[in-house]
Amino acid sequence: MAAPGEHFVQNRPCAPEADVVCCIYVCCQFRVKGGVCLSFLPVSLQAGLTALRQLPVDHPDFYAWYTLILRFLFPILAILMLVRIIRSLVKASPKPEVWAYLSLPNGATEPLTHWENILGRSPASDVVLNYPVVSRQHAALIRTGEDRWTVHDLGSKSGTLLNGKPVDPAGSSMTLGDVLSLGGVDTVLLPVSDEETARRKKSSQRPVSPWGSLILLTVFQALTALQFLFSTGEEHVLLVPAAFLCLCLVMWLYCLTLRALGRTGFEMETIVFFLSTLSLAVTASSAPASVPKQLLAVFLGIVLFLVVGIFLRDLDRVRKIRWLMAAGAVVLLSLSLVAGHERYGAANWISLFGFSFQPSELAKICYIFAGAATLERLFRKRNLGLFILLTGACMGCLALMSDFGTAAVFFVTFLVIAYLRSGDYTTLALICGGAVFGGLVLVTIKPYILRRFAAWGHVWEQASDGGFQQTRTMSAAASGGLIGVGPGEGWLHRVSAADTDLVFGMLCEEWGLIIAVLSVACIAALAVFAVRSCRAGRSSFYTIAACAATSLLVFQTTLNVLGSVDILPLTGVTFPFVSNGGSSMLSAWGLLAFLKAADTRSNASFAIQLQKAHGDKWLGNLTPRQGKRAGKEVRREKD
Repeated sequence: MAAPGEHFVQNRPCAPEADVVCCIYVCCQFRVKGGVCLSFLPVSLQAGLTALRQLPVDHPDFYAWYTLILRFLFPILAILMLVRIIRSLVKASPKPEVWAYLSLPNGATEPLTHWENILGRSPASDVVLNYPVVSRQHAALIRTGEDRWTVHDLGSKSGTLLNGKPVDPAGSSMTLGDVLSLGGVDTVLLPVSDEETARRKKSSQRPVSPWGSLILLTVFQALTALQFLFSTGEEHVLLVPAAFLCLCLVMWLYCLTLRALGRTGFEMETIVFFLSTLSLAVTASSAPASVPKQLLAVFLGIVLFLVVGIFLRDLDRVRKIRWLMAAGAVVLLSLSLVAGHERYGAANWISLFGFSFQPSELAKICYIFAGAATLERLFRKRNLGLFILLTGACMGCLALMSDFGTAAVFFVTFLVIAYLRSGDYTTLALICGGAVFGGLVLVTIKPYILRRFAAWGHVWEQASDGGFQQTRTMSAAASGGLIGVGPGEGWLHRVSAADTDLVFGMLCEEWGLIIAVLSVACIAALAVFAVRSCRAGRSSFYTIAACAATSLLVFQTTLNVLGSVDILPLTGVTFPFVSNGGSSMLSAWGLLAFLKAADTRSNASFAIQLQKAHGDKWLGNLTPRQGKRAGKEVRREKD
């Protein structure tokens, strides 16, 4: 027995003067020089862990069969879990919601299916008015609250009147029953009946139940933790499995809490929790000591996801701070220019309190936020011009930092936002032409940029030089086959940036081609769902932000996956939700909030307050407490 205060490490007593470093991680692991101290655990648990660790040595044949079965079981679990979720997202076809009606002079009524509606003669308008006196894009009618609207004249030739008075240049408030005259064509804003709204909500598509997929994912995480108990070194024998346990607990806590609050539709979150599990796995294989940091990044990402989503509920608040978010994007990138240090060829890293992070990752959220927050200024060229200036400032900072992979991601995101805001192909063509010219000038000023792409397309000819990383990635991916060699059993993690820029190769090697392709399919499913949801989008902000965030995630994934196998140049961007890195994980969760806000299924988006129906009366956007109180009032009225 050890004396009081004495611990044993590898059956040897620790000297009092030993360099003992107590690191309380999630699992309360004691790291001691020379091994791991497990004396704080119950004797039975110590014996069990020791027996498990000795299993590969004492029973190699049994362990070989166990590992083989596990390698087949992982893809089966992933397929069973993801196919149902992906099918639900891809097949989702949300129906447009009707927020009010606009009566026409001929007695017909036109539904207002968005929070921002363009009225005009153009076939692309939300409400088409085929009258010669009406301009192609005559006015914008914007919902600002329950039964409250604002009307803006869009530079029409014949003018816009509200109750006989000219519309204010900054917009005029409009309520139900008001008369809106477009060039002499009188229309009236009419409400939607409670019966019709309740009927629409009852017939709306309901998301699939999440519990089956969550149980399968829990089994997946448990088996992964058990595998790393065998393959991880003694120093992290408890750290890595405990990280998967904590991720599993947080996943269930998140889903159960939101479900208790009346929320539905957890497909997107389940997909991201699956990808985050893979992220912890590749981190545990390449840098086990970094697992707590990556787990902390996942937790902070969930918090950021919830904060951004709840903040998006109030579009007036969103509109007011769009300039602050634009300034935030520029400041974050400028911070890297001033205080950043170079890593992997780009000076975009900042160290603070022992942590290194990339401000450019958080700048992505601010950039999309500022670009999408157009609202009533949607069709003003001045606003688009200011957004172009913001893009130029951001890309200029990235160019000075030599972070051209992120610059390409920003540029593609800009093209998506600019097209959704203007729909002008000519303007986009001029912008692309200017970008090509700027790229040629940049290559002339900094010729070393070309040398970075010198190995592209023929890396095997430079396998020991410029193509070192890509050739090793392809070799490792090929050795993994369909089911992989097992978590923690690969060798690619010894190559530089294997768990970040080359993470697709690690997935192929350790997890197999099936799971690697499924991880890419997860990002594609998020993109398809975002596009389908945007067709019935409530607000132009949700639509533009979701499409921009989706484009960023898809383009970044494409660069990462195809760059690692030499189909595209290796640009150094990360695989969203999978690559090791706290900044990348935070950014990906923040971008997911824009996709979640665009979900129009009943009570699926926490960016929209809960909607509850009681009897024949529909109770609009209410919090759970408000919905319960209103329901009591309805029942009291019936009694």
